[in-house]
Amino acid sequence: MRLRDRIGQIIYGKRAQVFITGVILFNAVVLGLETSGTIMAQAGPLILLLDSLCLAIFVAEIAAKITASGWRFFRDGWNLFDFAVVGVALMPATQGLSVLRALRVLRLLRVVSVTPRLRRVVEGFLAALPGMASVFLLMGIIFYVGAVIATKLFAAAFPEWFGDLGNSAYTLFQVMTLESWSMGIVRPVMETYPYAWLFFVPFILVTTFAVMNLVVGLIVNSMQEAHQEQESEATEAYRDQVLARLTEIEKRLAAQQSPRD
Repeated sequence: MRLRDRIGQIIYGKRAQVFITGVILFNAVVLGLETSGTIMAQAGPLILLLDSLCLAIFVAEIAAKITASGWRFFRDGWNLFDFAVVGVALMPATQGLSVLRALRVLRLLRVVSVTPRLRRVVEGFLAALPGMASVFLLMGIIFYVGAVIATKLFAAAFPEWFGDLGNSAYTLFQVMTLESWSMGIVRPVMETYPYAWLFFVPFILVTTFAVMNLVVGLIVNSMQEAHQEQESEATEAYRDQVLARLTEIEKRLAAQQSPRD
């Protein structure tokens, strides 16, 4: 067996994946400890050493995968994600790149790439994006129309909420999320405009309970399709294995019967 194949068996094996998952979770704890000034004052060098050790393990893992897979490594989107996340952690902590260094916590997201169930969730979400685009376009149109109406109706009395198109859109977004929408916004507006509920209630029904449920439905449907596709691939792989074994058994039986004939 070639060295590349041996490295591939090790790095893509179940034990290696479990080990890397454990390192990712441990590194997440270490990165969280770095945000505590008290802990860093007491054990700062040790925490930084542990963080560097985790990073070295990630770099070694990426190098092993590239050695085992060659250029095929860069054809997998999850491999590119892992490569980018680890690459960000290797950026020097200069003034211009300090924000990138703060993104080291993104290493925790690597647990998605090494966990099949989490990958299925993300893949289902990504598959739903094309359908969600049309829903978000509809949402944008509704928000634009609502913001124009709200600005014309309520700007004079409530300029801080509906003084211009931007403020109106932001206020309507707060109303859509149902965050203090009644006592914080709608009821004060209704004290000046008693029939304002005729605008806000339909807006909430359309955006919060109708359009957003469409988004949830699209995501759930995409996840179900991804799950069914994965199960179909697993079934086909199992069928191929069974057929290969049956073919091998037939060959052995034929070989045993040939000398007798």
